[in-house]
Amino acid sequence: MTDDSDIFPPRILIVDDQQSMCEMLVDTLNPSGFEVEWKTKAALAIELLKDRVFDVVLTDLKMPDMNGIEFCQEVNRNHPELPVVVMTAFGSFEAAVSAIRAGAFDFVTKPLDMELLQIALERAIKQARLQQEVRQLKNSLNIDVSFGKLIGKSPAMQELYKQLSQVAAVDTTVLITGESGSGKELAAHSVHQHSKRRDKPFVAINCAALPESLMESELFGHVAGAFTGADHDHEGLLVGANGGTLFLDEIGEMSPTMQPKLLRALEANCVRPVGGTDEIPFDARLVAATNRDLESAVEAGTFREDLFYRINVIPIHLPPLRQRSSDILTLAQFFVKIFSEKTDVELREITESVAQRLLDYQWPGNVRELRNAMERAVTLSEGKKLRIEDLPETIRNYQSRTMVIASDKPEELRSLEEVEKRYILHVLDTVDGNRTLASKILGLDRKTLYRKLIRYEQPSSE
Repeated sequence: MTDDSDIFPPRILIVDDQQSMCEMLVDTLNPSGFEVEWKTKAALAIELLKDRVFDVVLTDLKMPDMNGIEFCQEVNRNHPELPVVVMTAFGSFEAAVSAIRAGAFDFVTKPLDMELLQIALERAIKQARLQQEVRQLKNSLNIDVSFGKLIGKSPAMQELYKQLSQVAAVDTTVLITGESGSGKELAAHSVHQHSKRRDKPFVAINCAALPESLMESELFGHVAGAFTGADHDHEGLLVGANGGTLFLDEIGEMSPTMQPKLLRALEANCVRPVGGTDEIPFDARLVAATNRDLESAVEAGTFREDLFYRINVIPIHLPPLRQRSSDILTLAQFFVKIFSEKTDVELREITESVAQRLLDYQWPGNVRELRNAMERAVTLSEGKKLRIEDLPETIRNYQSRTMVIASDKPEELRSLEEVEKRYILHVLDTVDGNRTLASKILGLDRKTLYRKLIRYEQPSSE
């Protein structure tokens, strides 16, 4: 069963006039994680459904007081969201078709194959829960589960909100790690907005976007005449952020010659502008971010160890979107609302087929990729409902990366290198990007793991 089913055991109502069949199904399904109740009369089941909530109904077709077709119609009329799986005699195809027309979700044939029965029940439950989530999105478009501009209701995000709230209350340096597109700048801005510095500037710079010569001038400032084109004094971002927060994005990309200069400025709380002789004091909180593994960069000699310890006072890690799948539809609906308003079109509806495709996809580009996908979908949609055709091709045509190892079909088998690659990435995902722990599980030293990840051309934080 799914993780949600582990938290909330799926509840099944069995309706069969043979008590022995009901008891056999209870004995079979209970150990598989289902919570089961049963009735031998359809009328009693209908009464029970008025007071109790179930995830799926499993019913026989032939019953003395009310046949299965009539029972399906009654359930579908009063509980349209509740899926019904019908049990029918082997070869009774016409009865199965009649049940589907009466509103049944699926049917299974007797004698029962318990493995196929469980698959049918799980499919029904999954579909019902997806329908419920889509309905909730339609009925509740106001995002009330957030911290600053970060959005998400998953346990991982709730824990992140708690950490960010605690960090915001203390005036110390923070290092935010996470994959590209996971929202590191939003997290930094949230820390600023919830801190005592909220009324002062929030100044951001991307260390990967500027060459070294411009980076020094941007951070520390320069005096007139310091270099060609410097016709006036420039105070620099550290001084410009005085009293507020300086956000250094992608700090792992800072050049080796800039790193000691930044370290000195942070230690002394003052800067010397390029071409200047006087030290200028500043009071700015530093929040840095990176999608690289800085510990590995320290080991490789590309990032200074003393600077790493200076900025890594309080580390905060942002989980990738694929590890908080319960947030995907919430974020998708939020973006649909934003872009519908922006383009002045009627609010688009996320259909169940689109929702399922969004949930199946792995989102290597994280929230940024989801945002772009929803902007595209809203822009291209022609009706009130988003279609699968409105999604980007990579999402439309996505196929699960689940790998079959024990297959007897040659076309499904993969090379040893591909098996190793997928397993290493799976382990790294499972331990939330912790390379030290991943190395121990894999039996590799960190440098070997680092080299393999470079060969796989994966972002360093993965």
